[in-house]
Amino acid sequence: MEVMKTQYYAASSLDGFIATEDDSLEWLFSLANLQESSYSEFIAEVGALAMGSATYEWMVRNAAKVAAETGSPWPYTQPVWVFTCRVLSAIEGADIRFVKGDVRQVHNDMRLAAGAKNIWVVGGGDLAGQFYDAGLLDELIIQIGSVTLGKGKQLFPRRVLSPILRLSSVRQMGTAMVELRYEVGK
Repeated sequence: MEVMKTQYYAASSLDGFIATEDDSLEWLFSLANLQESSYSEFIAEVGALAMGSATYEWMVRNAAKVAAETGSPWPYTQPVWVFTCRVLSAIEGADIRFVKGDVRQVHNDMRLAAGAKNIWVVGGGDLAGQFYDAGLLDELIIQIGSVTLGKGKQLFPRRVLSPILRLSSVRQMGTAMVELRYEVGK
């Protein structure tokens, strides 16, 4: 039986950035094709999501783009925990829980909500790093696009030398992206 995992599933530029300095993901839309990606299989196994405030605010600001890409301005039916120190407005009809503080304190609630399914750390990179620092991150699923941004929001702003990340699979997605899966050694 598969064990529930906490996974960081994200797209990155070739030079390691998930967004530009102003949190734009425009670079990704010309590259990504959901039909060529693992997203549909991945999201089917997700029972709860963790999201940083910059990612959440980007989704709210770009609801029309998100709807065009996924069919809905808020494409998640699962409960979403948004980590923020600020007061943010909720999206009507969405199961969103605003939290702050240590990810360890929230992880148990997320596990209970996810049941046998996985927890998706949507981003950003620092939030994924907090789960890693707490020993709660099990897998990184990184889709690398054939662009460079020069600077921006880092994919995973941590030094990871040990425990080592173990490459478990490589998947080509069209001619513009590749997916790398890494298990986090404990």
